[in-house]
Amino acid sequence: MKRTIIAAAVTISALSTAQAAGINGLANTGTCVSGTADTHYTLSSASSDTAISATAPIITFDNQWPITPWMANDGVSKWVTPTASQGQSFDAGSAGTYTYSLSFDLTGFKADTASFSGRMAADNAVSVMLNNHLISSATGFTSWNSFASTGGFVAGLNKLDFVVTNWAQNGGNPTGLRVEFTGSNVTPVPEPETYAMLLGGLAMMGVVGRRRKTK
Repeated sequence: MKRTIIAAAVTISALSTAQAAGINGLANTGTCVSGTADTHYTLSSASSDTAISATAPIITFDNQWPITPWMANDGVSKWVTPTASQGQSFDAGSAGTYTYSLSFDLTGFKADTASFSGRMAADNAVSVMLNNHLISSATGFTSWNSFASTGGFVAGLNKLDFVVTNWAQNGGNPTGLRVEFTGSNVTPVPEPETYAMLLGGLAMMGVVGRRRKTK
């Protein structure tokens, strides 16, 4: 009986080392200082009437337009914009497209167990792409819209793109993005010694079971 308990404890211990963890690299927008680059994200512009020289978006200030009508910044996340002038007007004649990309590495984790959830807002519309596959879309900058994924992850490096479309308007037409992650999980790949412990525990339980049958 005592050996059975020990074997069970070894097995449970081995399994517990592979419990789910949060995904590193999923960062809210604007977690650093206002007016500086948000280096968690990279920025590219497929279409804009303004030359965008920055390779990372800029974190907005709390009390400058267009914060209101945009949702207010807070201590969890802030809006980011393509240039340091957060109220700059873009895309007077045709819609512009601005891609904010976030990379995260699942090396050492089971990609098929990964998941995340979050919320977003954009001026004007946003599509969310995980490894080039659409997982969500939304419009609006006065309230949150949810997004999530439980599949589509790959081993190693993954990329999450927030593709913002700024509708054309001649004047008073800023654009920006805001993202908050509300949860994430992924299971680590067990170390080789964990497998050894697991197999040893199961083997011990099998031996004890066979001995009981022969009595």
